[in-house]
Amino acid sequence: MKEVYSIKEAINKIEHYCAYQERCHEEVVSKLRTMKLDSSEIDEIIIHLISSNFLNESRFACSFTRGKHRIKHWGKIRIVNELKFRKITTYNINLALKEIPPEEYLDTFHSFAERQWEAIRESDALKKKKKFCDFLLRKGFESNLVYEKMKEMESSE
Repeated sequence: MKEVYSIKEAINKIEHYCAYQERCHEEVVSKLRTMKLDSSEIDEIIIHLISSNFLNESRFACSFTRGKHRIKHWGKIRIVNELKFRKITTYNINLALKEIPPEEYLDTFHSFAERQWEAIRESDALKKKKKFCDFLLRKGFESNLVYEKMKEMESSE
């Protein structure tokens, strides 16, 4: 990577970076910092990206939420925490959570939880339950859902 970029070169490079995949402001700013641009140049480029619709925080949050839920099977808690970590506003987080229909969320949770229960090879019932709950909680599912599902799986054995 070269050391110094003109504004025009930086804009071309960062437009490509944003067009390739949805990005949040935080990712773009840190990428621009690695290009050794000063803060006034970074501000100018961010304004250009937003006005040209290369950068849109709401669109990023919605896309991120759909992808993490459908592909990685993350629960809402983990998604919210990851969005907060990326400095996404509460308004955009709430907007993004509406991208997951409640029926789809529960279907994903139940099928994922059942697969997980079957996959745990543990003869000690207590250890199996702990592994099951820990895994689903790490994935960001709500504790009430996890514990209800554990009771259901335990009674079906």
